[in-house]
Amino acid sequence: MSSTGQTQVTENRKAHTEHLGHVIFIAASAAMGGFLFGYDSSVINGTVGGIRDAYHIGSAALAQVIAIALVGCAIGAAIAGRLADRIGRIRVMQIAAALFTVSAVGSALSFALWDLATWRVLGGIAIGMASVIGPAYIAEVAPAAYRGRLGSFQQAAIVIGIAVSQLVNWGILHAAHGDQRGKLLGIEAWQLMLGVMVVPAVLYGLLSLAIPESPRFLISVGKTERAKKVLEDVEGSGTDLDARVAEIEQAMHSERKSTFKDLLGGRFGLLPIVWVGIALSVFQQLVGINVAFYYSATLWQSVGINPGASFFYSFTTSIINIVGTVIAMIFVDRIGRKPLALIGSAGMAISLALEAWAFSAELTNGRLPEPQAMTALIAAHTFVLFFALSWGVVVWVFLGEMFPNRIRAAALGVAAAAQWVANWVITATFPSLAEWNLSGTYIIYASFALLSIPFVLKCVKETKGKALEEMG
Repeated sequence: MSSTGQTQVTENRKAHTEHLGHVIFIAASAAMGGFLFGYDSSVINGTVGGIRDAYHIGSAALAQVIAIALVGCAIGAAIAGRLADRIGRIRVMQIAAALFTVSAVGSALSFALWDLATWRVLGGIAIGMASVIGPAYIAEVAPAAYRGRLGSFQQAAIVIGIAVSQLVNWGILHAAHGDQRGKLLGIEAWQLMLGVMVVPAVLYGLLSLAIPESPRFLISVGKTERAKKVLEDVEGSGTDLDARVAEIEQAMHSERKSTFKDLLGGRFGLLPIVWVGIALSVFQQLVGINVAFYYSATLWQSVGINPGASFFYSFTTSIINIVGTVIAMIFVDRIGRKPLALIGSAGMAISLALEAWAFSAELTNGRLPEPQAMTALIAAHTFVLFFALSWGVVVWVFLGEMFPNRIRAAALGVAAAAQWVANWVITATFPSLAEWNLSGTYIIYASFALLSIPFVLKCVKETKGKALEEMG
């Protein structure tokens, strides 16, 4: 090859690297909402004892305080899609960042149980909005060749947020000499745990100022030249911008702003594809994944593991969650969404069944027998691993891809809202179910994991490698 040819190849590779780096930055910035989603969802795990003692409440009331944020999540998820169609994806991110910030400060300075619950609901609205806008924005901005991997940034950010919250909680607890009600910076340790979230919330707001609006939204409001600039930045200078704009305009030509009314049709009220999205969201939660992140510390203590070790196991579970998410990011565009979902369902069903067996043993001196205790610990970690490498990622990727353009925003909002309702059901019922029969509770979760296999095989279509305009 001539020196001129070699130079050209080198320049092309450099340009491609810079272009991809820009796309990664955009996706990672949008996924910062996912980080806050994970952080806010999991930080409560380290504050349970402090809240219970500070406000002198029982397990049932405590479960409601923990779960009440999910009511806000459902509200935020339901309104985010339509709001994004009206004011843009970036504005919704900025509103979510502001709500996260206010919620963090309010929770840290709460003076009564109802006050804390109010700030938790507000933070939940922010989580719900971030859960919708992150995958939708990334799906609209990312080139098709990278969309699956970039879409998985949302779940990667969520699991990193979970792990960081556990690490921060441990650090604050250590600084407070193991006392959740110990004083630090003028407030109690559990309050500081909730307040620290103000740092990533402000960062999310700043990052939202540095990324472009979705080209599809820009075209929808007549800002075609700005849309072309964004498309050139994310798809490369070799892209036929006029053709891409025409492609998007053609797909949007007969469309109007999606509303919940657009989702109606079919034999059971909603369009079949909307029911599939709802079912994906609900199955993701009914396997009981958030029990591992909301109640893990108290769960392990209930079967005889000391508080220090229970915090450690909560953190190791978070690390396993990250490992599984990385595996999913590697394979989601290689082997497809459906195969990962099926692998995960099988692995979760087996792991949950083993946990059910382990928790069926009678406690001896307040502890599980050694074989069952070891089985429970290993199965809990493998359950999280199989969830993370499958349903944790592919559901968000599916929801960002599977709906036709004309209903995408509204359908994604409804599906995400259903996810938060299912999350609330699991979170609010676990303490009572565990008191009734801990083993039976895990049998219920295992049954849902098993039922998800025929559902995926029969009802879910693969979206790997398809342009969003092909979804119909």
